[in-house]
Amino acid sequence: MTLLEAHQWWAWPVIVSNGVVGAWALAAHWWPVVRHRALWWCTAAAEMAIAGQVVLGVAVQSRTGIEAPQFHVFYGFVALISVGLIYSYRQQMKQHVYLLYGFGGLFLMGLGIRAMLLTS
Repeated sequence: MTLLEAHQWWAWPVIVSNGVVGAWALAAHWWPVVRHRALWWCTAAAEMAIAGQVVLGVAVQSRTGIEAPQFHVFYGFVALISVGLIYSYRQQMKQHVYLLYGFGGLFLMGLGIRAMLLTS
C-alpha cells in the first residue's frame, strides 16, 4: 500500500469515527443512560485519527510530490486545529460538554467529508 492509498483509506475511519462519537455525545446529552467512560476513550481515538490523517497527508506531499487541492489541505488543518479548540473549551462548557463534543464530532466529520470530496 502506498502512502497515498493509506491516506485515502484512512479518511473513512476518520469520518465514520468522528460521526459516531459525535452522535453518541449528542445522545448522551439527552439520555444519561448512554453516558459511559468509553465515550471519552472513543472520542480521543477519533480525534487522534485526525492527527494521523494529517501526518499521512503531509508525508504524501513531501515524499511523492503530489500536490493536493489547496482547500483539501486547508480542511485538514482546520480539522486538526478544531480538535484543539474543542478540547480547550471543555472546562468552560462543562455543563454542556456533551453538546460541545457532539456537535464538534459532527463538525469534524463534515470537514473530513468536504476534504474527501475535493479530491474526487
